[in-house]
Amino acid sequence: MFGSQLVNERATWDEIKAVVEAMENGRWTSVYAYDHFIPPWHRTADIEELEHYVTLEGWSLLAAVAAVTQRLKLGILLSGNTYRNPALADTMAATIDVVSHGRVIMVIGAGWNVREHEANGWDFPSLRERSDRLEEAADLMRRLFHAKPGERVDFDGDYYSLKQAAFAPAGGGDKPIPIMVGGTGEKRTLRTLARYGDIMNVIASPKQVAHLAEVLARHCEDVGRDPDEIRKTVHVPIRIVRDEKKAAELRGDNDWAMVGPPQYVIDRIGDFLDVCLLYTSPSPRDE
Repeated sequence: MFGSQLVNERATWDEIKAVVEAMENGRWTSVYAYDHFIPPWHRTADIEELEHYVTLEGWSLLAAVAAVTQRLKLGILLSGNTYRNPALADTMAATIDVVSHGRVIMVIGAGWNVREHEANGWDFPSLRERSDRLEEAADLMRRLFHAKPGERVDFDGDYYSLKQAAFAPAGGGDKPIPIMVGGTGEKRTLRTLARYGDIMNVIASPKQVAHLAEVLARHCEDVGRDPDEIRKTVHVPIRIVRDEKKAAELRGDNDWAMVGPPQYVIDRIGDFLDVCLLYTSPSPRDE
């Protein structure tokens, strides 16, 4: 499965639509928008001029992409849990899943962009609390996605609650919407994935991917789950740069990044395929 993430900022809908159509007619299998309200180019609370760049909201954009495609899997890479109530996020995903006839993947993360929260007046909890919230949200989301037709769901957590919630629409496919948990946190994020997720997604080298897959397997053993139920995926920068010197500068210490001449990129893809195939499993919804 090869997917690509759209750039939501400084791009018109017509430009994005043209890219999506090229992907739909090519060999790509999935397309993702990002979940940011200003360009995610810095990790501090500093106010910067780039915040004036037009940035399209990810879930709205994904709905538009769903309407103009027939084949590509769809997701937000990744949806910040601190931005929305998880029950609302589930309903948004299920609605787009109906429009797309069962092509949505729910991708969630704890949230990290402090300036984005500050700019919009949203609380930015501590890392511990964001991790707690992510785990609770993933539990709630899975319960809704796996609810039987006509079933009502109760949930009483520290941060989120449901009272006889009827989850309708449940989605547009014949299987529950899969949950991808993004992040490399070994103690919390991967444990949340082991408990409630269907797909792992990390930004890491092949060696790190192998290590994280083994950590995930240990968490799965602790919670009584088969790690082969969870598909392993990676998020890696790809850029064709034919000048070897410039490519090396752009990669820096990340020599696993797919930045370089075409053959370099092909070789790095091979490195990831080797490790991902070793730890992979049948994918949810036959992706």
